[in-house]
Amino acid sequence: MKPAEILTNRKIMKKIADILPQTGRVEWIGLRPRAKAPLEVVTSALVTVEQGLGGDHYRGSSGKRQVTLIQAEHLDAVASMLGVNRIDPLWTRRNIVVSGINLLAFAGRQFAVGEAILAFTDYCEPCERMEQNLGSGGYNAMQGHGGICTRVIRGGKIAVGDAVRLLTTSANTD
Repeated sequence: MKPAEILTNRKIMKKIADILPQTGRVEWIGLRPRAKAPLEVVTSALVTVEQGLGGDHYRGSSGKRQVTLIQAEHLDAVASMLGVNRIDPLWTRRNIVVSGINLLAFAGRQFAVGEAILAFTDYCEPCERMEQNLGSGGYNAMQGHGGICTRVIRGGKIAVGDAVRLLTTSANTD
């Protein structure tokens, strides 16, 4: 491929990546007050650039894991793989469950959740606790379904029922 063709293809791919007309919805919010403590389910939380998710012990010293999100649809997929009816979001230890939008399409992008703006920083890989929390095979079932890690770009309130939407004008977060 010639350099001009590569550049044209990149522009096309960027334009396609900006097309995400769906708007998701916050379904659940959980806070981890201490390491290894059970999550506390809340209906809203305040996020700040400095502290991440208020009331959550894990703020990520690098700022790359201030808030974690997972898709409700992925919880259904994991439940199916494990042969159970449902996966309680508490067991995944993620902060926010969303539905109706593909979080993986947010890679390298910024997006709005309620009043806050978050930036995708990495995939939230499962840890050994998934085997403990979900049972035998839980770790492997969560591979590719663990959600995403984010840093806070602009703070604000996030509540159950809030919209989740891609910001097409966001800059790369690398």
